[in-house]
Amino acid sequence: MTGLALLIPGGRGQLGTDLVRRGRDVVGAAGIVHGLGSAELDITDAASVDAAVARLAASAAEAGVRPVAINAAAYTAVDAAETDEAAAMRVNRDGPARLADACAAHDVALVHVSTDYVFPGDADRPYEPSDPTGPRSAYGRTKLAGERAVLDRCPRAWVVRTAWVYGAAGGNFVKTMIRLEAGRERLSVVDDQVGSPTWTGDLADGLIELAGRLAAGRPPARRVLHCTNGGQASWFEFARAVFAEIGADPTRIDACTTADFPRPAPRPAYSVLSGSAWAGEGLTPLPPWRQALSAAFREQSAELRGGQAG
Repeated sequence: MTGLALLIPGGRGQLGTDLVRRGRDVVGAAGIVHGLGSAELDITDAASVDAAVARLAASAAEAGVRPVAINAAAYTAVDAAETDEAAAMRVNRDGPARLADACAAHDVALVHVSTDYVFPGDADRPYEPSDPTGPRSAYGRTKLAGERAVLDRCPRAWVVRTAWVYGAAGGNFVKTMIRLEAGRERLSVVDDQVGSPTWTGDLADGLIELAGRLAAGRPPARRVLHCTNGGQASWFEFARAVFAEIGADPTRIDACTTADFPRPAPRPAYSVLSGSAWAGEGLTPLPPWRQALSAAFREQSAELRGGQAG
């Protein structure tokens, strides 16, 4: 890989943690990885963002490597956004806009991570990057606004949408299922929402591969791409797979409908994202979701189990 300097806003979060860890493995001693959490970098503060991007550009120039920012910072409280859309907009639209401005000013390539929630969720085939958007939640609207801000403000920006993310850091569906398995004899999980469970370890590898392409001066022609683990599952199927991984009986989980568990924010019924454009640009497809889940437990079992060794 061409020498690389990475700035990762959101570097203490679920995806950011794996981006920092795997980024350091990839770039080696000659590269640079700056992973900054929200306490270290408020992406809604234009001056702070510009200073961070300027430092990255200067460090990269001194080291003789190319700078790329991967934005993993986001407001991800989907239900809370329904009653506080303004706060979500500040982080999901205004923050990426500030980052895009700074990257454009300092000639830094930008990869911005987005979500399946920008689509309405009523498709009958995997969504392509070029398909019409139509978010049905406040969270989805704020993420779509962030995509547009990034693409409008930075000529060397790429948007990568992903979905159903889980990993060792932070809270997620996998950890919730493990916790509930220990405390309940039976569970009910919705079986009428379908997507592609995506491990942050694999997603981080894909995003770093893309960053390396940008650093090498071989950018994808498409500026919006999709990157998830392969295949699809319902939350019910995903939950049963988690139980299988931890040695619990999957038949303890019953299927139910979305109507049985109403939430403040509407969830997409179908949010599978097509990886055709990603592969078409010569980027490595991520492994199938079930294979990835097994790999996640081999590599991060203790963290996924909440610190209890598997």
